[in-house]
Amino acid sequence: MPHETTRVAIIGAGPAGLLLSWALRDAGIDSIVIENRSQDYVLGRIRAGVLEQGSVETLTRLGLGDRLASEGLEHDGIFLQYAGERHNVNFKDLIGRTVTVYGQQQVVKDLVTAHEQAGSTIYYEAADVAVDDLTSTNPTVTFRHGGEQHTISADFVVGADGFHGICRASIPAADITLFDRSYPYAWLGILADVAPSSDELVYALHEDGFAMLSMRSPVVSRLYLQVDPADDIGNWSDARIWDSLQTRLGTDGWTLNEGPITDKSITPMRSFVASRLTYGNLFLVGDAGHIVPPTGAKGLNSAISDVTQLAAALTAFYSDDETLLGRYNDIALARQWRVQQFSRWMTEMLHTSPADEQTGAFDYRSQLGQLDYVTHSPLAQRMLAEQYTGLLL
Repeated sequence: MPHETTRVAIIGAGPAGLLLSWALRDAGIDSIVIENRSQDYVLGRIRAGVLEQGSVETLTRLGLGDRLASEGLEHDGIFLQYAGERHNVNFKDLIGRTVTVYGQQQVVKDLVTAHEQAGSTIYYEAADVAVDDLTSTNPTVTFRHGGEQHTISADFVVGADGFHGICRASIPAADITLFDRSYPYAWLGILADVAPSSDELVYALHEDGFAMLSMRSPVVSRLYLQVDPADDIGNWSDARIWDSLQTRLGTDGWTLNEGPITDKSITPMRSFVASRLTYGNLFLVGDAGHIVPPTGAKGLNSAISDVTQLAAALTAFYSDDETLLGRYNDIALARQWRVQQFSRWMTEMLHTSPADEQTGAFDYRSQLGQLDYVTHSPLAQRMLAEQYTGLLL
């Protein structure tokens, strides 16, 4: 029965787990990553695609910026669309910061490649993963891999295993509170082999519901439609999707280019925050500790922020300074609640809610008033720009 020892055992080989392991390696701190899915599954997950400027700077600093620099699409701002008119909010003009469109799969691919070249220890397709002795100075991780039972002893365990992972669930229920909110709408997302029809991302409020135009490359578009969370993707033919996108994103004199749809799925929207991101020598990062609706593009960026802070804290700890590690929970949660506020604000401003005819009409016109204020107030635009490009804390 293999028994290994490491300083940090990381559960989960998504972007948070892989990035933390890489950041620790950069600081000379050894780690082992355990993932219950296959590497192909990890590489194939289609998720977020907008990186805050700080996230780009972090990836670049850690030597992961070559493809990002050559293939990422830097954007100066976004468009907000309502009442059939499109308004530009230029982040670069407002605050001198930008965002970059670069799919999460590409970030993971860069990380997997870097780890393979460096010879990092990553166990994919690990079964029966469990964590124990989290409040001791020597927590352990056990799992089965290749027909053998493995045990890893570590100084710290990090849960980067997502919302449904084992790490947060290993904290006693009496010691943690879960703050959760589901929204009455979902996103139908598609990938299409067609050049983007706009140079910037478009967020549109329409009487039929929200729509968004994004991109993954100069020849691949990413688009979204607001749908009912109970809807079935089987109800949405390609023709129906394009027709709805044309209606919700349409403006005079502009054309939405259509192309073959290569992927489509429906994702419910929720907000979630755990009351604590630490328990003994367990630390949570990313979706294991919090989830935001995708409207403000904060999910991946929040995970990168957690990892950046935790890596710095662990680096300081191994240099005999425990201050940052002791503050990780409070600082990460304070930032997360600001992110939750922004994501909820942007989500509720741009999505129509199920309601009776009178209430729905009032809410929609109130949203139009809100968007009219945001797009015509330099102060409101600056607030949007500061939060969308990344909070500087």
